[in-house]
Order: sequence, then structure tokens, then C-alpha cells
Amino acid sequence: MILNIHSDASYLSAARARSRAGGYFFLGSLPVNGLPIKLNGNIHVTCTILKLVAASAAEAELGALFLNGKEAKVLRLTLDELGHPQPPTPIHVDNTTAVGIVNSTIKRQRSRAMEMRYFWLLDQYAQKNFNIQYHPGLENMGDYPSKRHTGAGHQHVRPYYLHTKNSPTLLPRAAKPSTRRGCAEILGDNYHKSFPLPRISQSRAPVNAPAMAAPAISLPPLSQLPPFMSVRTRQSVEPTTNSERTLRAAGARLTQLTRYMRITQQLTNILTH
Repeated sequence: MILNIHSDASYLSAARARSRAGGYFFLGSLPVNGLPIKLNGNIHVTCTILKLVAASAAEAELGALFLNGKEAKVLRLTLDELGHPQPPTPIHVDNTTAVGIVNSTIKRQRSRAMEMRYFWLLDQYAQKNFNIQYHPGLENMGDYPSKRHTGAGHQHVRPYYLHTKNSPTLLPRAAKPSTRRGCAEILGDNYHKSFPLPRISQSRAPVNAPAMAAPAISLPPLSQLPPFMSVRTRQSVEPTTNSERTLRAAGARLTQLTRYMRITQQLTNILTH
């Protein structure tokens, strides 16, 4: 039972030039690069507005990462007391600059003007409490609570955040934006550039559910049909030969059978739907 965190921010998306922060916390297994992420129900969700005005998207991502990191410290201690010691907590971030600052893989110059408290993350990474990695935003579960979405967007991600019959247990990995540029159709995955997370069938039926068979209906013989299904023929000259009588009887029988089949089909549709 390992704590997993997806952190994201939305730069300058709130009033008074402020940014939104989002985070998704769930218990699962240690993620492996290149393999699908094993999903689980969330134990905590961060959805707030940063109090300080961020001067760049990287600073907004650092602010969201700082808030999620503070919540993670409490959850790590709680899990350890419950008998679940934690390795360095994997945190997914979709901003390479923010990841480079925390991991000290880029030379910091203008980042010195960022909020001083955010650099607490560098100490936590050095102490191996957090394992902060870059992953594309399409597979980031923290993207949804940090942004506004249309009705179609809410319906698209509903199985991921609410328990439904078609909720997935695995999250496929998304290709990097540089790979997807101009090749989205060639990749053939379920990700769409307008929405985060892969597409899922919105059907209420569970995956691989057996199809419901139509109930068997025993058909009575034509001689036992009710009166409203009887065939009324127009008055005509009585046939005089045996061939005419046979043709007249066959036509009446065919008309009666056609009407009977039509009513039977209507009853079958009512029972199956």
C-alpha cells in the first residue's frame, strides 16, 4: 500500500491573476515507467487557489507541488504508524521546469525570485521522502480538479473519479507532447488532445458482460388466434373451381400469418426493452 500523488496547477485561471492547484492522492503500487498505472479510489483531493500570485507556470506548479507535499507528509506519517512504511513517495508532475528545479537538474537563475517556501521541496527530495518525476499531463489525475471543464469533459472523466460499473483499474501511459505532435492518429491510443485521461465507454453495462437473451415465446397455432386477429376478406364472387378455392385459402392464410407475426414482433420488443 504505497501512497501515489498526481500534482498539477492551472496558471492564471482564477480571479485577481491567481492560479489553481490540484492534487490526487491514492494508495496503490509503486509505478513503473512504461507500464500502466494501477488506479484506486482517492483518499484525498487537493483543489484550492494559490494565495500568492505566480509569476510563471513553473512557479504555479511549484506552489501546487508544495501544497500537495505538505499533505503528503501527514499521510506518510499516518501510513507508517498503521504499519505501512513508505518508500520515497512518487509524485507525478507535468512541468519539466518545476521537476528540474526540485531535482536540481537545471541551473537556477531566475527561479531565485520564486517564493522561498517552495524550495522546501528540494530538501524533501534530497532526504528521499519524495520521488518527483515528469509525466505528460494527459495521464495526470490532478489535472481535473485544477481546471474548468465543459459538460462533456465532466462526463468524460466521471468513471475515473467516481465508482461506476465501467471504472477502469489501469491507466495507460500517454506519449510525450513532442511525440504526439502531428502523430496523434498514428499512435492509435485512447487519449484525446481536448480532454485529460483516455476515453472510456459510457455504457452502463460492465465490460465483457453477457448479452441478455430475448425470452422464448411459445406461439399458439393459427386456429387458436383471438378474434381481433382474424382476417376479414371482402365480399367477392365465390370460387367455382378447386384451384380458385385453394388460391383463396392460401391468400387468406398468408394475410393472417403476416398480421400474427407483426403483433408477435411488437410483443417481443416490449418484453426485451
